[in-house]
Amino acid sequence: MGNDTLANMITCIRNANLRKTKTVEILATNTNRSIAKILLEEGFIDELRERQEDTKRLLVITLRYQGRKRKPYITTVKQISKAGLRVYSNHKDIPRVLGGMGIVILSTSQGIIIDREARDKQIGGEILCYVW
Repeated sequence: MGNDTLANMITCIRNANLRKTKTVEILATNTNRSIAKILLEEGFIDELRERQEDTKRLLVITLRYQGRKRKPYITTVKQISKAGLRVYSNHKDIPRVLGGMGIVILSTSQGIIIDREARDKQIGGEILCYVW
């Protein structure tokens, strides 16, 4: 049985938001790196760095909060496609999260992209997660 690094990443971000932790360290895989870059581009996180620890490469994600009460920008991260049940969609059937306020992250033949980009390029793929 392999490790589900995407599920681990989502859980770490969710737990850090609940504890209002500033940074999160996750294993640096290509998938995690691509998803973290998307979160950075979309404004859900403040900073993304990589660091080496012994033989492991880690991604250091600085989470973004707003206001004095430190309300997290990432309200919810929900994994859709799982190891036991993959969920695929063509470009016409990609769901809209909160009427376009959230994003859908997809794995396509052209890499990991968000729903708007997939609709523009008219390509479908595996729905990895929702973020809002």
